[in-house]
Amino acid sequence: MESALSTATNPVAWYRDKLHSETFAGGILLLGAAIALIWANSPLREGYATLSNTIVGPSSLHLDLSISSWASDGLLAIFFFVVGLELKTEFVTGSLRDMRQALVPMIAAVCGMAGPVLVYVSIIAISGSGVYDGWAIPVATDIAFALAVLGLFGKGLPTAARIFLLTLAVVDDLLGITIIAVFFTDHISLPWLAASFAAIAIFAVLLRRGLTSWWLLWPLAIIAWAAMHSAGIHATIAGVLMGLSVPALARAGEDRPLTEHFGERFEFWSAGIVLPIFAFFAAGVNIVDSGGFVAMLTNPVAIGIFLALPLGKFLGIWGGTALITKVFGLKLGKHLYLADIAAVSLVSGVGFTVSLLIASLSFEPDHPYAGFARIAVILGSVIAAVLGAIALRMRAHSRSRGPAPLHDATEDKIRLDGRPNIDIDEDGDATDDEIRLDGRPNIDEPRD
Repeated sequence: MESALSTATNPVAWYRDKLHSETFAGGILLLGAAIALIWANSPLREGYATLSNTIVGPSSLHLDLSISSWASDGLLAIFFFVVGLELKTEFVTGSLRDMRQALVPMIAAVCGMAGPVLVYVSIIAISGSGVYDGWAIPVATDIAFALAVLGLFGKGLPTAARIFLLTLAVVDDLLGITIIAVFFTDHISLPWLAASFAAIAIFAVLLRRGLTSWWLLWPLAIIAWAAMHSAGIHATIAGVLMGLSVPALARAGEDRPLTEHFGERFEFWSAGIVLPIFAFFAAGVNIVDSGGFVAMLTNPVAIGIFLALPLGKFLGIWGGTALITKVFGLKLGKHLYLADIAAVSLVSGVGFTVSLLIASLSFEPDHPYAGFARIAVILGSVIAAVLGAIALRMRAHSRSRGPAPLHDATEDKIRLDGRPNIDIDEDGDATDDEIRLDGRPNIDEPRD
């Protein structure tokens, strides 16, 4: 009772509590982007540009960055630290622990990154513009937004659908981080890189010894971040590596693992502070002085991005999943069908956070297509969210009316006519794992 009263009277406590909802957190992120977009195209847009380009930081340490750069290079490291925690948890105790369960969504994630690249490159080739620099922008999936859309509109789908999307998005994040590290690094200073790795290693050793005092960890985190920045690699990579170094299993005397402990402590700062600020500075594109919204809709880079997010993800994820299940015989989760994957693949086109970051890395701020690329990320994410929401509702309604079609039953061991669906090998025998030693069908228990 006291806790409820405290939440009702304390705005910060109320805000922290509401951030546990993926829908609310996504709404705050969109709000930050909307405010920036309106301000950057209002009669007061010069004020937004001045704020974004204001230089802050010591030049002697090469940290004299604009406020917008601090938002993407500095604050966003906290978000990527939380991403690292989530990756570590999934690898150790989560959906990526069981390779048999994770294999299909992992391959789907790779296909889901190839699809948008092919769509983007194809559109650029057809247009003849030759601006291939934005190829990596539409490859990312925003976990928070995608899960929020699935949670809102996917009621009636099995739990396996959420596990599939979560696994796919986690692998997508990992691949997206790799793309940032590999393709957006102009030069690498090995001494600075070694210094960053050393700080991260000490950070990891302290955690494994149970030393979690802020005055020990925060200086190391700042050193790791600054050294990574000086090494020429995007500094958010330091956040990911530190997150991956946190133990994901509870030790003797601990009631929960450190990944969970840090995740709860940083959730508020990441979802409630860092991401809205990043969205505010990333989405503030001056469309008015760039030719207007119509010019953006006809720009080949913008078209390539806002079509690649929904269409490329759909073709890559659904097409890749259909290929590996129908041709190579891999299995989806129980009660999960290709029609469900079609809806999930559209939702995966919500790129937003990481896509906006890659857009800012792909095109310099003064590039004529820089603004179009960032607006296209927002437009493509909105299109993917709307189409995904419609597809999820249609699929949930279809499932509620009856069983899935027989040709979609990639996992069930029972056919619709009630008889066991037993595969036959080339020698005419039923496969070993589907017949028990007593001769009866080996029918798996349903699992969600």
